[in-house]
Amino acid sequence: MRERDDEWTGLMRSAIAGDSAAYHRLLKAVTPVLRAAARRGLARAGQPVDQSEDIVQDILLAVHLKRHTWDASAPFAPWLFAIARNKLIDALRRRGRRIFVDIDDFAETLPGETPAESASASEVAAQLKTLPVRQREVLQSIAVDAASIKDTAIKFSMSEGAVRVALHRGLASLTAKLREH
Repeated sequence: MRERDDEWTGLMRSAIAGDSAAYHRLLKAVTPVLRAAARRGLARAGQPVDQSEDIVQDILLAVHLKRHTWDASAPFAPWLFAIARNKLIDALRRRGRRIFVDIDDFAETLPGETPAESASASEVAAQLKTLPVRQREVLQSIAVDAASIKDTAIKFSMSEGAVRVALHRGLASLTAKLREH
């Protein structure tokens, strides 16, 4: 491992100095290691490994674009693996870490859908009137009038954060009141 890191560090130093053959040898040397790491990372996350090549290409592109940021007095491998780790995380985030399972495998064990609790419009309107004025106005603007948070903030001369707080508190209060009845 140490020998490999020393070799890569030397190749990168030569590449930075303008030796394109060294750069080519470096990329050829790191690619299989990156490919294996990407496949392991995808497998550990429960993801299919078929997209590992895309991750490797993202890593190599980032190395190429950011090679000027590498500190030539430092070893190359930790810098490379930090980029690889970040590109793997980015890929997993883009995928949403979705795991696909055939629903037919569970059809017999899934419970039926639980009916949602609902309140009548008159009950909601009555409970809405009990809320503080600002919460009621914000709820009315966003939930009923379909205004955005930004538009509601402008309408009531509030910050967007204050609108979000009022909305959250209003919804929490309204939900609690409707559950009591």
